[in-house]
Amino acid sequence: MENIYFLMIMALVVLAIADLVVGVSNDAVNFLNSALGSKAVSFRTIMIVASLGIAFGAIFSSGMMEVARKGIFVPGEFYFNEIMIIFLAVMITDILLLDFFNTLGMPTSTTVSIVFELLGAAVAMALIKIGADNGSFGDILTYINTQKATEIILGILLSVVVAFSVGALVQYVSRVLLSFDFEKKAKWVGAVFGGFALAAITYFIFIKGLKGTDYYAQIQPLIEGKTMIIVTVSFIIWTILSYLSVVILKFNIYKIIIIVGTFALALAFAGNDLVNFIGVPIAAWQSYEAWNGSGIPATEFSMQVLSKKVPTPTLFLVVAGGVMVLTLWLSSKAKGVVKTSIDLSSQSDTKERFEPHFLSRNLVKFTMMMSTYLSTVLPDSLQKKIERQFEKPVISLSSERKHELPAFDMVRAAVNLMVASVLISIATSMKLPLSTTYVTFMVAMGTSLADRAWGSESAVYRVAGVLNVIGGWFFTALVAFVASGTVAYLIHLGGPTMIAVLLLLAVLLLSRNYIKHISKSREARAEDSLSKAESSSIQGVIEESADNISKALKRVGKINAITINGLINQDLSQLKKAKKTVVKLESEIEDLQNNIFYFIKDLDDSYLGASKFYIDVIGSLQDVAQSASLIAKVSHKHVNNQHKGLKKRQKEELLDINDKLMNLFTRISEVFDSRDFDKIFPDIIESKQELLDEVKDSIQKQVERTRESDSTSPKNTTLYFIILLETKDLILACINILNLYYEEHDKSS
Repeated sequence: MENIYFLMIMALVVLAIADLVVGVSNDAVNFLNSALGSKAVSFRTIMIVASLGIAFGAIFSSGMMEVARKGIFVPGEFYFNEIMIIFLAVMITDILLLDFFNTLGMPTSTTVSIVFELLGAAVAMALIKIGADNGSFGDILTYINTQKATEIILGILLSVVVAFSVGALVQYVSRVLLSFDFEKKAKWVGAVFGGFALAAITYFIFIKGLKGTDYYAQIQPLIEGKTMIIVTVSFIIWTILSYLSVVILKFNIYKIIIIVGTFALALAFAGNDLVNFIGVPIAAWQSYEAWNGSGIPATEFSMQVLSKKVPTPTLFLVVAGGVMVLTLWLSSKAKGVVKTSIDLSSQSDTKERFEPHFLSRNLVKFTMMMSTYLSTVLPDSLQKKIERQFEKPVISLSSERKHELPAFDMVRAAVNLMVASVLISIATSMKLPLSTTYVTFMVAMGTSLADRAWGSESAVYRVAGVLNVIGGWFFTALVAFVASGTVAYLIHLGGPTMIAVLLLLAVLLLSRNYIKHISKSREARAEDSLSKAESSSIQGVIEESADNISKALKRVGKINAITINGLINQDLSQLKKAKKTVVKLESEIEDLQNNIFYFIKDLDDSYLGASKFYIDVIGSLQDVAQSASLIAKVSHKHVNNQHKGLKKRQKEELLDINDKLMNLFTRISEVFDSRDFDKIFPDIIESKQELLDEVKDSIQKQVERTRESDSTSPKNTTLYFIILLETKDLILACINILNLYYEEHDKSS
């Protein structure tokens, strides 16, 4: 029986390494979003600074491991076999939950997830013990630290509201004082701002980065009770140093703030959140050591030993820090989570990930009403002065360099880091449980709102995104509690067999999510993805659009072939694939349409004729996609609803039409690939007419079959007519595109 506990420890070690990977992928957003979004320094520099912060923070995190041992439950009330079930259930649940959110690109709180997992598993085990002893439900208070659980829940609400509000207020005041032309302000202005920011961040490093560690005891007498003195002296020193740096060394003070702030948040993340990833496995290992040398059966050995303070071996912390640093550099999921935060706070237009809903629309309406009301209260002169401060400087970049523009400027990045540091420092000094993820994300959202990054074009989408993320946080707490409790109960029932099944399930789910993530990444980099027009001349637009047409027609051909084969074979999986693929194509064409405004704005005056050509091409391309989409959707619906399949003659006609349609697509794609419109064009027009005649003939045949036979299914007939009519529209839209290019080519030749 001893072997099973040793094997559980080994499983926990593996889970700890995997949890470190998915945990860093999730929490990288906490300390990277401001630096990456502002593009103040190079990506390499940001990563090096963050890596140093993580390395130092990991070494200083020993004291924080107490949370996993006794922060949520009363360890003395459980025996060794019970505590091992709790720890294993927590780790299995945690890694699956965090990986799920990382795959979605949604930031969530590792602190809240681990706390509610510990709570859920401990409650489940407590209920099992109470049931075995015929106790009452009220006895659960003996096993659980209910006060701590209540503080965590209140901390979630406090994080969301306070961080967003304070972030918005500080950013608004900073922007009014500094404007978007902050680099043109007097040198002392930047120095004072740097003094405030660096003093706040420095204090944050000591209070949040080191508090709870073994090293903090050595400097505790110098810090506690002297907050105002330390902050004031620090502000004066940093202001002087900032001024000297700006005037003499010509340093950009905002870049310094961003570098120091990134280091500080990375230090705090590793120093305080490392417990979320390896705290449970280390507690399990220390429990095993205590039990293994006791000679007492596992079912009788009390875990009172976990109530004592036990130092964590430095080797464990160093290894954990190394895994975290490697993950930071290598994880593509980390980049996805950071991208969500940056996109939601971007000053410029981005592809919106979230769809607006009832709540986001009404929140935006209410905010606009409040803004209108305030504009009637404030004097016009004051409003004009404020508006001038929010005027953004025009940055002229060539179209191929537009991607180099930062998501937001260095003032907002500095405010993000400063406010997050101050709030987390205050909460730590007041012993309030505040999630670093919640604070950093909500501060970033508050500063975005105050900075007018959420304009009328993007507000409903951004607000919907923020609400979705917040909803995900509360969902995390609920799911973590229920799932961990369920897993603990299953392990209690099934023993070693259930442990093996759950570990296998975890491996399979992680592998599945990883494969799906890789597949999505490959799709995003696919060679046939459509690209936005960036040329300012008619010839350039012809060249770029021709590539898009060729790619689109090849994809439509594949989609149509999959649809027809799936329909004929009643293969729902193929029809689902066709439906999903055509939705992606429609989304890309919609992006091209959304780019028309910026395309026209960037056109040279002498090439304004290119705009009509480009609009017509995109319109015809959309017609092609819509026809393919309708064919895929009605075919999927028909098979999914278990309606009668196609008749033999219908199948033969559709296959023949589809073969000729594929041939037409291939020949048109070759025209666009070669740009040789003269030689092939007449031949294609002739093939088009033959195919149209065949489609019309099939429609007539189906009419006759419908009139002659009483057994023909109405659903079958409707489906067949829709496919034929949409195929006809598809052919006409393709030829219309070819005509557009032929005419334009004829003009220029």
